[in-house]
Amino acid sequence: QVQLVESGGGLVQVGGSLKPSCAASGRTVRYSALAWFRQAPGDEREFVAAFGWSGRSTNYGDSVKGRFTISRDNAQNMVYLQMNSLKLEDTAVYYCAVSRYGGASGQQDSYDYWGLGAQVTVSS
Repeated sequence: QVQLVESGGGLVQVGGSLKPSCAASGRTVRYSALAWFRQAPGDEREFVAAFGWSGRSTNYGDSVKGRFTISRDNAQNMVYLQMNSLKLEDTAVYYCAVSRYGGASGQQDSYDYWGLGAQVTVSS
């Protein structure tokens, strides 16, 4: 079992930056892909970014490419999401997830463990 706790969400203005983090406990996630998804009110959950276990592969959703960067610290069992140039449409609850696989998949059904989410609100 893996427990995931997100932190670092909050309120930020358009164009600003935020860096939520996610702490994993229960077992090491060193050999698992880690990812971020998000869900805005009334919308489906959407893939944001993933980081493969090898440390060499990343994958991003089209809407965040060039603005968001996912990183991981295997020693600390942590995953981060650096969000820059934030837009109103980035407002959502952000979830971190751990996969049973090692590849940086954008498919939700590849992920077995999920956090409870962190609210990110972008204001004008």
